[in-house]
Amino acid sequence: MTATVPPSDAGPRGFAHVVHAEWTKLRTVRGWVAGILAAALMLVLFALLAGISSDQKGSPPVPIGPGGEPVTDSFYFVHRPLTGNGSITVSVGALKSSLPDGPRSLRPGIVPWAKAGLIVKESTRQGSPYAAVMVTGSHGVRMQHGYAHDSAGLPGPVPAASVRRLRLDRSGDTITGYASADGTHWTETGHVRVSGLGPTVRIGLFVASPPAVSGGGTAGSVSTAVFSDLRVAAEPAGGGWTGGQVGAGAPGFAGYPAGTAGSYAESGGRITVTGAGDIAPAVRDSLPTGGTLRELLTGTFAALIAVIVVGVQFITTEHRTNLILVTLAASPGRSRVLLAKALVLGTATFGAGLVGALVAGPLGERLARSHGVYIFPVTASAELRVALGTAALLATTAVLALSVGTALRHGAGAVATVVVAVVLPYVLMAVPFMPANVSAWLARVTPAAAFAVQQTLTPYHQVTSNYTPYNGYYPLAPWAGFAVLAGYTVVSLAVAAVLLDRRDA
Repeated sequence: MTATVPPSDAGPRGFAHVVHAEWTKLRTVRGWVAGILAAALMLVLFALLAGISSDQKGSPPVPIGPGGEPVTDSFYFVHRPLTGNGSITVSVGALKSSLPDGPRSLRPGIVPWAKAGLIVKESTRQGSPYAAVMVTGSHGVRMQHGYAHDSAGLPGPVPAASVRRLRLDRSGDTITGYASADGTHWTETGHVRVSGLGPTVRIGLFVASPPAVSGGGTAGSVSTAVFSDLRVAAEPAGGGWTGGQVGAGAPGFAGYPAGTAGSYAESGGRITVTGAGDIAPAVRDSLPTGGTLRELLTGTFAALIAVIVVGVQFITTEHRTNLILVTLAASPGRSRVLLAKALVLGTATFGAGLVGALVAGPLGERLARSHGVYIFPVTASAELRVALGTAALLATTAVLALSVGTALRHGAGAVATVVVAVVLPYVLMAVPFMPANVSAWLARVTPAAAFAVQQTLTPYHQVTSNYTPYNGYYPLAPWAGFAVLAGYTVVSLAVAAVLLDRRDA
């Protein structure tokens, strides 16, 4: 490739002239222009392929919560109707959980977020409004509502030799939860307003047992609780107690381990309830057939290779043809040449990347949804942040490649170095069986931490899951992750400027 340069007799000019000269070089070399445009096209092409590669038509619908968010709403529910205001009280005995131990056997274990308690729910429809007070496997008494909201009550698990008293009061749309260790002294656990309950609700006992993390995935669990002294301080709307699994066929329900099933039984004033599932916000593990905006932008890794090659060649081509001597002679300072190259290259790459990301995201989402694939929703501001972040990731990596190319002055070596530093960690994080601590380390300290700008999923403390980069959860906030790449780039640019000043070119 041959770049257009200013005449050697032009003499040193100002920085604006240097920027203009570098822009002229970039736009007149067809290979460089094609490489930058190819990066944008790769974003769009991969989004198209991701959108049409999976056909989920006919799959069970994803439960949607009151706020339009995807939820997990599967549990065993022993319930009856209640019209108007009222109160329900119960004693909860030991909560015991079992985990799979081979394909057809179980072992006792602790499921930290196993739940047993009282719930008021608009209906048995998945995603309907609710509020609940409960004991948990390891997190004491909790009050939860709206799937994502959780507040702590009395600490500690329920020992086998003791019970916990729970109470749930309804007054209109206001639900108040209480807990007591002795049945005399009550502590308020939570006080919430639940919109959309309606005049008649379902009240009763529930048990949920979410899947436990097992290696790189999850394994279903089952839990059993013993209730006693059940009291309803209001006349029910008619009908007796009914037991059943809510959300048995939902995509977020892992099912019961082999040889177990949801059930309830009454004997001697005690009600034994066995259940599985969870009432919580949906996470990536709970919707394995779903997708995210990040997954639609998997073309980023291919786009990175294209801009890395352009970034390296933008400086090494001049070294190889000795045009760098002319460029430096016409500049007021060598470091300014490098800065002008970085500004031009970064701006051009950012612009192309932004257009590509803005087209790829919505287009991929539309195609995926038309094929029945559920895409985790994002706000307009988050979608814009992902597009801007992706463009910034490409632009900053291009400047990093320019810096490494300046330092090494060898095209193949520089390209390999930047690919190993940026693309390889991303590929390793995309390996599903990569240990979580290794993935987290790569996503914190390598330039690939910048991929955090594409994350759109939220981890929840009350949901046990594999919160790893492979599943779309990064240990750093979006712009904090980008700052890691920016730091590497600034340092590399400074080192390259020093080397350029000290060399004979």
